[in-house]
Amino acid sequence: MVGIESYAVYVPTGRLDRAAIGKTLKAPRRRGVRPVASYDEDSTTLAVAAVRRAIGADGDIDGSLWFATSSPAYLEKSNAATVAVAGGLPETCAAYDVGGALRGGAGALRAGLAEGNAVVAAADLRYALPGSADESEGADAAAGFVVGPRAVAELVASVSITRELLERWREPGEARIRTWEDRFGAEEYVPLGQRALDEVLDRCGVAPEDLRKVVISTPHSRTRAALKKKFSAGQADLGVVSDLGYAGAADLGVGLVAAFDAAAPGDLVLAMSVVDGADAFVFRMTERHRPGKSGLENLDTSTVEVSYADFLTWRGLLPREPARRPDMKPPVPPASRRTGEWKFGFVASRCRECDYRNLPPRRICLRCNSRDASVPEPMIGVPAHVATLTDDWLSESVQLPAKVAAVDFEGGGRFEFELADAVDQAVNIGDPVEPTFRVAGVAGNKVRNYIWKVRPHREEDC
Repeated sequence: MVGIESYAVYVPTGRLDRAAIGKTLKAPRRRGVRPVASYDEDSTTLAVAAVRRAIGADGDIDGSLWFATSSPAYLEKSNAATVAVAGGLPETCAAYDVGGALRGGAGALRAGLAEGNAVVAAADLRYALPGSADESEGADAAAGFVVGPRAVAELVASVSITRELLERWREPGEARIRTWEDRFGAEEYVPLGQRALDEVLDRCGVAPEDLRKVVISTPHSRTRAALKKKFSAGQADLGVVSDLGYAGAADLGVGLVAAFDAAAPGDLVLAMSVVDGADAFVFRMTERHRPGKSGLENLDTSTVEVSYADFLTWRGLLPREPARRPDMKPPVPPASRRTGEWKFGFVASRCRECDYRNLPPRRICLRCNSRDASVPEPMIGVPAHVATLTDDWLSESVQLPAKVAAVDFEGGGRFEFELADAVDQAVNIGDPVEPTFRVAGVAGNKVRNYIWKVRPHREEDC
């Protein structure tokens, strides 16, 4: 039976103290912290990180990719294509965007399961006008799933109900999320969620108490609270994910990963999304299931504090004086196309004549000058460490000083990278680092310059 073969999440290291929002704005102070994507991350880069982790080193995918987000980096141009290439999927992979709506996360999962051989990715950056509930209760995160016949979680049944309901909306390009009053949303969504729950359990022939874990994903807090009352505290407890906040189109996937990790073979897991209708999925964990290495390990320890001022600046909600230097030159599409394997796929080349690794790949080997004698060599997963580093105060980076490091790779090869996730972090020569797909900057013509950076190695990413 078709189901989920592997799964993973990516949660950025940045954490914004919700109390800092209230302190700055002289407003009520909420508890806890929320995940914040860095200045060089967007929904595409978050999805790449989740997909890379879900596929693993031995991933062999020949199906399709479905990418859902309510905060797409581009319109008109496909973001899914970038996720596919940077995620290490083959050129034969069909990549499709499911963008613009919160329900896209459930839709992408449904499409991948229907196809039976696919990668499903969902990622979002959640922010709204300063002081709003959506700002403090949001979370930036991504989830990735590989769908296939060798399932660790097989699909038992699913139900979908669509309802035209203007309960929340946002115009393209706007930061403000508008909502109708809470009572209206609860009166519509609670019965809708209950109907989806009853129907999917009836199809499975199980009772609510037979479920091991339950995921209720909805931006409507009153609806979520009402539906959770149908289950025990243990069923609805998703561990460290419970307090992260609402992750938009990725919220259902993030909760599902946490539920899978907390389940054992034979357990039933319910995942339900209630927005613009209701979608419910019931999975049964199989004997192949081995929890761990999903990206949730040490989630609370590998974090970096982000100030409220930096958060607003990174999201474009606090305009600040830019650095006095020439405008950033936009990437040239033909050049990006020619160097696509390196720029997006992080693929170097190995010379067949002298065994020298060229970073980036070259037609003429730097060591022996052999022409067209190289073979592609992916660099994801190759151990690397800092050879030397410096602080660059003249960088075009939003966060100065930018840390720039010369990195040596095991097996040969050295290249200069910007260090990501290293603000106020001590980085020393010899420290291990790992590649991460990021945004170098956005040019005046709104072209995003995606590049590979490196970040300090984290044990939970092994």
